[in-house]
Amino acid sequence: MTARHSIRHYFGDRDWRIWVGVVISIVWMVTGVWYIHGIYELDPAQTRSIDAVGSFLEGVFAPLAFLWLILGLFIQQRELAHNTEAIRHSVLQSEKQTLAIAATEMNARQETFFKIAESVKQQLGGISGMLLVSAIGPVGSGRISSEQVDELFTRAAQGDWSVFARQFLSVEFEEEGGVPGILYGTEIRQRHTKNFMRTFERLRRLASNCDVDGIIEDTLLQTALGLLYQRMLEHGPEENK
Repeated sequence: MTARHSIRHYFGDRDWRIWVGVVISIVWMVTGVWYIHGIYELDPAQTRSIDAVGSFLEGVFAPLAFLWLILGLFIQQRELAHNTEAIRHSVLQSEKQTLAIAATEMNARQETFFKIAESVKQQLGGISGMLLVSAIGPVGSGRISSEQVDELFTRAAQGDWSVFARQFLSVEFEEEGGVPGILYGTEIRQRHTKNFMRTFERLRRLASNCDVDGIIEDTLLQTALGLLYQRMLEHGPEENK
């Protein structure tokens, strides 16, 4: 950077009001010197009087002081405006960072939920399988045989943990006393049903905590496991509703 550019850069950042004040002050001082010179030529004795000098200086510097006071107020106003703009920009940046952090946290919650959901679905599949066996398996009404039970558990072990819930949703249970009898007819069925509902409700709370729009929770309720849970609520005792 050349010396000319350095000077231009230095002075270019100055407020134009300062230059106006400097020019007016110089002109005013030059005029004052010219005035003193004129008075001295007319009457040299007046320039030696302390009272005359004091009165002259008071009259000269009072307007300059007022001028720089006004200019200072304008310059201060400009600086305040700049500071306000800087603060506003800082606030906007902080809001963006806050939103970014919140989005990152929400993504982390969702990833954690989906990891936990796989394990919980396996647990729900096992509970619904034991409930199904107790209701219509060999130890229940005997509607499905041991071979069919083994086949269902094999499919569940391969990752299809909703297979038992789909059986509950697709089969009519008139012979077993209807859905309430299937779910709450015996003590062991009640225990399996309550265990299923308690586990699903915990998974549902996790879904609601990581989804502000409720899409994940609604999707969960529309799965076979979710529909079985709703059926348990519908046909359960009043304290479960």
